[in-house]
Amino acid sequence: MLRIHFFVICVLLALAQITVMSAADLKDNPLAIESALAYHYPPFDKIKDEHFVPAIEAGMREQLTEIDPIANSSDKPTFDNTIVALERTGRLLDRAQRIFSNLNACDTNPTRQKIEKEMAPKLAAHRDQIFLNPKLFARVQELYGNRDKFAAANPSGGGLGLDPESAYLLDRYYKDFVRAGAKLSDPDKEKLKKINAELATLQAQFEQNVLKERNASSVIVDREEELAGLTKDQMAGVTAAAKAEHKEGKFVIQLQNTTGQPLLGSLQDRPLRERIMQASLSRNSKGGEFDTRDIVLRTAQLRAEKAKLLGYANWAAYQLEDQTAHDVPTVNKLLANLASPAVANAKREAADMQKIVDQEKGGFQIAACDWDFYSEKVRKAKYAFDESQLRPYYELNHVIIDGVFFAAGKLYGLTFKERHDLPVYQPDVRVFDVYDRDGKPLAIFIGDYYARPSKQGGAWMNAYVQQSDLFGTKPVVANHLNIPKPPPGEPTLLTQDEVRTAFHEFGHALHGMFSNVKYPRFSGTSVPRDFVEYPSQVNEMWARWPNVLKNYAKHYKTGEPMPQALLDKVEAAEKFNQGFKTTEYLSASLLDQAWHQLNPSEIPKDAVAFGADALHKAGVDFPPVPPRYRIFYFSHAFAHGYSAGYYSYIWSEVLDADTVEWIKEHGGLKRENGDRFRAMLLSRGGSADALGLFKNFVGRDPYIEPLLKRRGLDRAPGSDDSRVPAQPPAR
Repeated sequence: MLRIHFFVICVLLALAQITVMSAADLKDNPLAIESALAYHYPPFDKIKDEHFVPAIEAGMREQLTEIDPIANSSDKPTFDNTIVALERTGRLLDRAQRIFSNLNACDTNPTRQKIEKEMAPKLAAHRDQIFLNPKLFARVQELYGNRDKFAAANPSGGGLGLDPESAYLLDRYYKDFVRAGAKLSDPDKEKLKKINAELATLQAQFEQNVLKERNASSVIVDREEELAGLTKDQMAGVTAAAKAEHKEGKFVIQLQNTTGQPLLGSLQDRPLRERIMQASLSRNSKGGEFDTRDIVLRTAQLRAEKAKLLGYANWAAYQLEDQTAHDVPTVNKLLANLASPAVANAKREAADMQKIVDQEKGGFQIAACDWDFYSEKVRKAKYAFDESQLRPYYELNHVIIDGVFFAAGKLYGLTFKERHDLPVYQPDVRVFDVYDRDGKPLAIFIGDYYARPSKQGGAWMNAYVQQSDLFGTKPVVANHLNIPKPPPGEPTLLTQDEVRTAFHEFGHALHGMFSNVKYPRFSGTSVPRDFVEYPSQVNEMWARWPNVLKNYAKHYKTGEPMPQALLDKVEAAEKFNQGFKTTEYLSASLLDQAWHQLNPSEIPKDAVAFGADALHKAGVDFPPVPPRYRIFYFSHAFAHGYSAGYYSYIWSEVLDADTVEWIKEHGGLKRENGDRFRAMLLSRGGSADALGLFKNFVGRDPYIEPLLKRRGLDRAPGSDDSRVPAQPPAR
C-alpha cells in the first residue's frame, strides 16, 4: 500500500522548484558539480570570479532544502536519519565556499574581496538558519538525551549502539548546536543573528584592510648607500620590488605581516631601520581608509555581547570551553608563568647587545629596530657564524624534495611524484601525487611557496578536498608560504626560519593526508585550535635531524653538504635569542587574551592605550621586544579562527616538545615511530578526545619540562618553574 503525506508532496514540489532554479543559476558553472579531475581536484583553469556567488548562493539554498525534511520528519529521530543525514548536507556549498576562501586567501583581487564582504553576513545567517532551527535541534537533543540508553548493546559506543566515532559525532553535534545558541529564546536568537552577521562583515573588512595596508606601507629608499649590509640576493629583492611597484630607479622594502621585518638583521643604516620598524608598528592605526582601530573596538564589543548572550563571562571563556585548555584561568596561568622568565632572558640578551653598541660608541640604547641587527653580532661573537652563512645551503627545491619529502618517506614510507597536467591558479604553484607506503595513491599535495601582493601574510595549510569514508573522498591539501621570490634566474635561498616553516606546514598537510575517518566533521585538522598546531610542530624536528639535514642542506652552487663545523655551531646556538622569540609571542598571546576577557561594559575607548596598559599589567612591556603582532594587524585574533586562541602555539608546543623527546628515546626517524604516530594520532583527525590521543601515543600525561629546556627557560635565574603547570588539564 502506497501512502504519501501532504507534507511530503509539498517538500517534493519545493525540491523540484529549487532544483530548476539552481540548474539555471549554475549553467556552465564548474563549481556546480564535483570535479572530474583526480581526487576531485579543483578545475582552476575553468573557475572564474563570476562563478562564486551563484554557486555559494545555490549551495545555501540546496543545503536548506536538504535540512528541511530532516527537521520536519515525523519519524522518530535516529542516528542515521538525523546526524548522518546532517553530515550529508551542504556538499555544493562546502565545495564552492572552500575553493573561494582558499583562492581569496592566496590570490585575492578586488572582485574576490567584494564577494567576501558580500557573502560573509549571508553565510553567517545561513549557519544560523541551521543551528537555530528549533525542530532540528529537538531531534538532535532527543538523540543526545538517549545516548546512554541501551549502552549494553555496545559499551564502547557510549549508548544507542553506536561505534566510538559515531558516538563522538553525536556529542559534537549537540555541543555545536548549544554553542551556536540553540537553547536561546526566540528574541535572543534574533539578537544573536544580528551579532553574527555584523561580526562576519567586520572580520572580512579587517583582513582586507590588513592586506591593503601592508601593500601600501612599503618603505622607499632613494640611495643605494642606505642599503649597506644587504647581500646580493637581498639587493636583487628590493630592486625587483621597486620594479613591481613601478618605482624604477629606487629601492623598495616590502613589509611582511609580522612586526619584525627580515631585512632589519642586515641593514647597517640605523635611521632606515627606524623607518622600517615605525612603518611596521604603525600599520592600520595611523588614520586613513585602512585603519582598523574602530573595527577592533566594535569586534571586541560584539564578541563580548555574544558571549554574555550565550551565558559566558567573556569571549575567551566561550572559546576556551571547547578547547583542550578548557578555561581562562588555565591559559592565564600558563602565559603568566612563562612571561617572567622569558622577559628576564630577553633583558639579558638586550644587555649583551648593548655592550656591543657601547663598544662601538653607538650612543643609543637598544631599541626594537636594532634587535635583529645586533643579535646577529652577538651570534657571530658567541658562535662564530651568522644566518647569512646558512642560506646558500637552503635552496627551496632541495628543502622540499630532499628535506620535507625525504623525511616523510623515511618516517611514513611516502613517495612523491610531481605532475604538470593539472591546472593551477598561479604559475609558481606546484602539484604532487602522494603515494602511500604500499604504493597506492593517497592524496594530492599543492605547494604554493612564494609571496605576492595578492596573498595574505604568514603561512598556512588548507584542504580543497577532505578525506571522508562517508563520501569516499581522498584529500587534496595545500601548503602556502610567503618566501620572497628572487629575480629570474636566481636561486630561492631560505632562512633558517623559512626552512622550519616548510616542515611545520607539511606537518599540517600530513594531518590532512593521513586522515582516516568516516565523517567529514572529523577530517584531518578538524581538531581543537590548541591541538591543531601540535602535529605540525612535531614535524619541525626533522628539519634538524642529522640524516635529513645532511640530505637537503647542500650548497646551491657546488652541491657540497653543509660543513660539520657550521652544523655544530647551529646546534650550539639552538637556544640563542629565545628570550626575544618567547617574549614577542607571549606579548601577542596576552594581548589576544586581554581583549577577549572583557565583558561588554569594559570595552575601552582608546585601543592603543588599552593595549599598552595590558602589556604593562602582564609584565611584558619591554620596548625592545614589541609583540609579534600589534592588535591592529593581528589577523589571527580579529579575522581568522584564533580569537582568544593565539596561546595555542605555546600550548601545543608543550605536547610537541614532550612528543619529540619520546620519539628520540624510541629511536628517532624510524618507520615504527612514524606508523605509530600516524595510526594513533594523525589518522584520527578530530574523531576522539584530543588529549586522549596524545596520552595514548606517549602512554602518559604530558610534561612541560621539555618545552622549558627547549626554550632555555628552565635555567632562567629567579624563575619559579614549580609554578608552571606540569600538564594541561584532562577534559
